[in-house]
Amino acid sequence: MPDLPTPKDAAEAALFSECWDAVLSYADLCTAGASAATQLATEAFALGIREARAAETGNARSTGRRSPRLPMIPLLLTAVRVTAAAWETAGQGHDLDPDLRLWLHSEKAARYTGPPLQRPLALRALRDLQEADATLLWLAEVEALPPSVVARKLGLDPADLGEELAQVRGLFRDRSHRAHLDTPMAAQCRSYARLLDAVTRSPAADIPGDLSRHLATCVDCAEAAACLRPHGGGLPAALAGGVIGWGGLAYLERRRRAAEVRLGVGRPELPAGEGGDPRAAGSRARVVRNGLLVAAVLVSLLALAVSMMPFGGDDDAVGGDSPTDSSPVAAPRPSVPVASSIASSSPSASASPTPSATASRSADENPDPEPQGTHSSATSATPAPDDSEPAVCTYSYDLVSQWPDGFQATVSVTPTDAVDGWHVAWSFKDGQQVTQMWDASFTQNGSRVTATAADYNKSVAADATLSFGFLASWKGKNSPPYDITLNGHTCSEAG
Repeated sequence: MPDLPTPKDAAEAALFSECWDAVLSYADLCTAGASAATQLATEAFALGIREARAAETGNARSTGRRSPRLPMIPLLLTAVRVTAAAWETAGQGHDLDPDLRLWLHSEKAARYTGPPLQRPLALRALRDLQEADATLLWLAEVEALPPSVVARKLGLDPADLGEELAQVRGLFRDRSHRAHLDTPMAAQCRSYARLLDAVTRSPAADIPGDLSRHLATCVDCAEAAACLRPHGGGLPAALAGGVIGWGGLAYLERRRRAAEVRLGVGRPELPAGEGGDPRAAGSRARVVRNGLLVAAVLVSLLALAVSMMPFGGDDDAVGGDSPTDSSPVAAPRPSVPVASSIASSSPSASASPTPSATASRSADENPDPEPQGTHSSATSATPAPDDSEPAVCTYSYDLVSQWPDGFQATVSVTPTDAVDGWHVAWSFKDGQQVTQMWDASFTQNGSRVTATAADYNKSVAADATLSFGFLASWKGKNSPPYDITLNGHTCSEAG
């Protein structure tokens, strides 16, 4: 981490380490580059810590009711938004995301600095909870941490966590209901307040047609409905959007993907106390993979030496007119190449790399910046491509949601071999334009989009899954992408 405020004790140092990743993740969404993201995160972190310490000092001196305060992570994320607004005011807005700059000058941003009763409902309700309850709700709903991890962080019994979370959701609903009734609202919204409360109390209740039409046109009442129905699946988005503001949904998706990477996609969660540190498990997996790679290289060298040894004294054993094949007979299957080692291929290239081709690159480098994959030139007199080699990756494309002029989607790719650095590319048929991406950076040239790994997820184990999400615009038709490649190699669609 960069130069942050000095922790007061070991507990605060652990808290700093836990919160920094979340702050940097949101700062990266808010800025136009990595250096600006680190600077914004550092300034916001220091601001948030000063605010938290001031609140603790004030509570210690007072004997009355505690002052409402957000849990540490949403408090620091709020500090990112406040610091970004200060940058814009001070003329440093060129380092911010252009969409954020527009948002900072809109009425949506003004809600967070205007009268308290007109601020987002989720923000007010979360602040009104006890800090321990608010922290439990945020970690479980927004940070998407596994129950065992949440229980360990908060010192709770994992067996009781489900019941605790259900009670906290109920408390959040009650605070949201009270805050909704206190909110100044139009007469029509006030007339629907009691009906909205009654409908959202039962998960199975049907929404009357007139109320449904009202919710489709009134942002404030739709926001209230999401907070008043905590079991309807909309609570994480309501919390992220209401507390963070701009980029809340993108942050929510990014944190879910980060949780999946830490646990290992598709792997069951490890019980508490049974080697459950995902980072330790990832380190062990890397050690095993590296050992296998070394073993494969040794086997290849041994096979090469054996293939070049003359067996027996019969001159006919090796024909003088036929050149001896010097390629390894047990060469390992080539792994998916990283972008820095991409070279051009030729129709006469052999499917197996030879020692001479591994030692030096072909003189005919492909100037095309689009990744094309790596195929080494062979020195064998009778090269033949290996058409039986299996696909190097599979993919799945998930259209998460869609609205009249935009949509959200997720791309997941599973390589058959480990990769250290990746580029995933695809083409759109209907002129879709990507506007925002998380867990990867992107470039778009016409219909072709290329997503590049972030620093924290560039290494992917064999048969593990890399995922990233994006927002995009569309008009007329929104067909799925085609020609999806990983580091230049075509991927087949997952069954």
